[in-house]
Amino acid sequence: QAELEESGGGLVQPGGSLRLSCTAPRTTFRFKTMGWYRQAPGKQRELVATINRDGVTNYADSVKGRFTISGDSAKNTVWLQMNSLKPEGTAVYYCKRTSFIASDSWGQGTQVTVSS
Repeated sequence: QAELEESGGGLVQPGGSLRLSCTAPRTTFRFKTMGWYRQAPGKQRELVATINRDGVTNYADSVKGRFTISGDSAKNTVWLQMNSLKPEGTAVYYCKRTSFIASDSWGQGTQVTVSS
């Protein structure tokens, strides 16, 4: 029932990089904001980064300077470039989309594991 499709997760060593992608293939609505959240086992889901239609971005303090979010409003697509990954970045990463008309949408999540 996930309305968003994420890809790009996997296993990387500390200091490595991953690029996550998220699309909303079935929607015809423009997005208001798109972003990424993450949740580690036994911990609360937390915001990672968001971007709006004007390209304004917002980052969690824990990822500033290492992660970059970008988006394409026409394609309802968002990317998350993750550099200098740390073991504490291990989590399931979820894509979230808000629109001007429809309710919020979530992806099913993609696993990111940072380990040597």
